[in-house]
Amino acid sequence: MSDAVLRVGVLGCAGIARRRMLPAMTAAPGIEVVAVASRDAAKAAETARTYGCRPVTGYAELLALDEVDAVYVPLPAALHERWVAAALRAGKHVLAEKPLTTDRARTAELLTLAGGLGLVLMENVMFVHHGQHEAVRKALAEGAIGELRAMHAAFAIPRLQDADIRYDADLGGGALWDVGVYPVRAALHFLGPELRVAGAVLTEGEGRRVDTSGAAVLHTPDGVTAQLTFGLDHPYVATYELWGTDGRLTVERAFTPPADFRPQVRLRRADGEKELPLPPDDQVANTVAAFVRAVRDAQGGGEAPDGRAAVLRQAELLHEIREAARLAASDLGVRREDRER
Repeated sequence: MSDAVLRVGVLGCAGIARRRMLPAMTAAPGIEVVAVASRDAAKAAETARTYGCRPVTGYAELLALDEVDAVYVPLPAALHERWVAAALRAGKHVLAEKPLTTDRARTAELLTLAGGLGLVLMENVMFVHHGQHEAVRKALAEGAIGELRAMHAAFAIPRLQDADIRYDADLGGGALWDVGVYPVRAALHFLGPELRVAGAVLTEGEGRRVDTSGAAVLHTPDGVTAQLTFGLDHPYVATYELWGTDGRLTVERAFTPPADFRPQVRLRRADGEKELPLPPDDQVANTVAAFVRAVRDAQGGGEAPDGRAAVLRQAELLHEIREAARLAASDLGVRREDRER
């Protein structure tokens, strides 16, 4: 990395890269997109032409480029482990789409590898970089709703096209990995790393080999609960609500608000309700800026603020939710067998 610019290559031409991350990176100060790779030469050329960078055929070929300081990885979740590890071993800092992997042990190994090499590995959970959530934290700290008692969070999207990779088990598809990450991370963000899973359910849609909906109940050691809901076959919902002894805080468009969206954070108490006056914020641009800062801090010998502990705890909670759902399904099967005897 030069003193002025972080030079980034992109592994893949996924929709989120083309719609959100590439525009944000090309507009951001301190970063330059120098190359984009695809296994399809024509797709690489088309995407590179749009953003004025070098097309590369093949991911390994991009990692071999000396002019690339860091890579953004928007590949399907099941491919993250291989290509994130390859990028780190090639000496590149990495911003990878969530989830970092679909296995908590593999996630831990990648974080350890990055730390040992002095490289930044950042998971692209963008909503935590939006200012509305810091405003909510401040309101909680100031006692706006009294003592916190419970959280409800949901993220669900309408049914996808049948060929969508999020329905492909071999590519790491499923509601938990794709949309369940958001309410899980929100609970972790507000309730802390000591959260535990009390129970969970994952449901496969008809004709699918992946879960298309799910729910989980988590709790802190002192009894604050989090009820989480997520799905790939629902009306669009992206919200969370925090309940306290004296009121509640509700956040609409919590996870994927556009840059020009004015936050809707509502405080309800016995003496009335009001909306917190917050300006629009661009979580995509903020995420890119956070990645650039993390790389600069790492190269300066400081501790990179890459949320490593949160990424690992999130991976553990996702594993615990899947295990709790598996046990619940097994128990249900046993009880059905008992009734049929």
